Amino acid sequence: MLSTPLDSSIINAAVTQYWRVSVVELTASTQSDVVALVQKGKAQSGDVVAAEFQSEGRGRLSRSFDAPQSTALLFSFYVQPTRSREDWGWLPLIAGVSVAQTLSRYGARVKWPNDILIKDKKVSGLIAEVVGEGVVIGIGINVGMAASELPVPTATSLLIEGAANLTRNQLLADLLNTFERNFARWDRGENEIADVYLSLSATVGTQVRVEYPDGRTDIALAVAISPNGELVLDSGAHVQAGDIVHLR
Repeated sequence: MLSTPLDSSIINAAVTQYWRVSVVELTASTQSDVVALVQKGKAQSGDVVAAEFQSEGRGRLSRSFDAPQSTALLFSFYVQPTRSREDWGWLPLIAGVSVAQTLSRYGARVKWPNDILIKDKKVSGLIAEVVGEGVVIGIGINVGMAASELPVPTATSLLIEGAANLTRNQLLADLLNTFERNFARWDRGENEIADVYLSLSATVGTQVRVEYPDGRTDIALAVAISPNGELVLDSGAHVQAGDIVHLR
């Protein structure tokens, strides 16, 4: 069931009217597709593009995201928050929380800023880009990959973690509905998502090594998430961007 083809009619029937889901067999990148629609003025808040295969999938910090055809759930969507842009740093964290909540039966947790772990192995990652008057969020979840198909030894998949009676159609619908609930409350000015994030965080309370984009590194204890979504270290530093390595 994990490799059942994506079907937009099934997905759209299972989500609220906020969402409009399109499915393509092949694309370079769902993220690039949705960004292009926004830039051309052809996208509305709630538009979603999902793909069976991406030839040039994009992850954080300009990295590639690759997966054999039909083994992953790959999609991007557009939202237009009404909340102040100063708070938009929370959007990728809200997306990460939504993925972890959707995968809660597998013990999923969030690694700052937006990786999802099961048993300390990465099952999902996401990217968020401000485009025009909104944000495009792209998510990839390793669904049906066998161990030999995983990109790195530190990754896992829902198949490996015991998922069986699950389709990607169901998973996408559940995730979109979960994100919508979290996003709507946050967009109204409510801030409970901060407590929810902390409850699901695998990073806060952990000794970490921060690898900054400029090559600097820092080792410290992660102690909190700032009001703007930054990772706060016991040194007082607020990390806005970088790779986080959990130290044992």
